Amino acid sequence: MAADKRKPRVMFLCTGNSCRSQMAEGLARALKGAEIDAYSAGTKPHGLNPLAVRAMREIGIDITGHTSKRPEDLGVTFDVVVTVCDSAHESCPVFPGARVVHVGFEDPPRLAKDAPSEEAAMPHYRRVRDEIREFIQRLPGAVGL
Repeated sequence: MAADKRKPRVMFLCTGNSCRSQMAEGLARALKGAEIDAYSAGTKPHGLNPLAVRAMREIGIDITGHTSKRPEDLGVTFDVVVTVCDSAHESCPVFPGARVVHVGFEDPPRLAKDAPSEEAAMPHYRRVRDEIREFIQRLPGAVGL
């Protein structure tokens, strides 16, 4: 735990802060809120993905109040930054004092781009959500905290 006895601050970073990082933040707050303070942001935020919101709602986690934002909009220093997509990892800004950990997950919108309907797209969102949940369940140890 951080030296000042506060909970470690973990930011989940992706490109758009619309899907994977938002799901990670929601899952971390719901499953590990007593152990870490979770945030999310994007290198080029572009709005919350409604199918990510739906996938999270299916497991009882409401992220409708989340917004898509940049790291500097948060006004917080982080102990760990988890990049959840390759693009964010490759273009990750510098976060003084924070350890950067890359745990890449596939992009549900990209996986579902040819889906003929929302219903046909949802299995991609559910699978990635569940993979993120498996990672979140291993926190804080999975990121060295």
